[in-house]
Amino acid sequence: MNQPLITAGELEDALEGTRPPRLLDCRARLGDLDAGHGLWWQAHLPNSRHLDLDRDLAGPPGAGGRHPLPDRQRFTEVLQRLGVTPEVPVVIYDDMGGQLAAARAWWMLACWAGHPEVQVLDGGIQAWLAHGGELHEGDDVASSPSGWCPDYRDDTWTTADALQSSGVLRVDARSRERFRGDVEPIDPVAGHIPGAVCRPSADNLEEGGRFKSPGRLAEELPQADEVVAYCGSGVTACHNILAYAIAGKPLPRLYPGSWSEWVQDPTRPVATGG
Repeated sequence: MNQPLITAGELEDALEGTRPPRLLDCRARLGDLDAGHGLWWQAHLPNSRHLDLDRDLAGPPGAGGRHPLPDRQRFTEVLQRLGVTPEVPVVIYDDMGGQLAAARAWWMLACWAGHPEVQVLDGGIQAWLAHGGELHEGDDVASSPSGWCPDYRDDTWTTADALQSSGVLRVDARSRERFRGDVEPIDPVAGHIPGAVCRPSADNLEEGGRFKSPGRLAEELPQADEVVAYCGSGVTACHNILAYAIAGKPLPRLYPGSWSEWVQDPTRPVATGG
């Protein structure tokens, strides 16, 4: 796996080089299905395409949680529509430090689909603007479809049943308030999976939305022989997995259903406090 982050300056050079990357805009707003595409339409990095959290990066909400993994064939069709191939680098960005939903897209392309060159723009669209980069409006580029059929790696994620029966370290990316069960603004049950530790995804970032240094992340991230990352619905958990990649540590597996799937079965244990 290549270096998972790219700076705005490095991206500018890459776009002017011999192998310009394909740009994917993953901005989203939870609860507003049309917000991400609207943000992209109003202003985006030149020649970028929109990759939608709810329509492209997740299957229909239901028993598998609020953002379950999409059907593999459907995601393959998304990648083909966007012209993604393993021969062309991909750079992904959002406007929330990678938390929504650039890290989820990075995980799905790099870890699950096995694309060899996927990077996240450190600091997102704000870093691009601060660097002096320009933005375009509307649909400024037509993608040539690809024929790529990824060989998906299902050993990069796990299920609720497997998680419940294993002794792995569970790392929760939600806020500390949600982890403790003090508040639960989205799901019907408050708390966390027993035995989990809390590592809010926001703790991976410095002020300004850029990632902390690899050394600092390596010191802070929870360590164990085997780690599973989860959150509310499998989105910000990917931000923690990305942080492990930046730190040069073995990557946790993702529990895609996360808390929103876990609490649908009343026989599954729930813990509070901590």
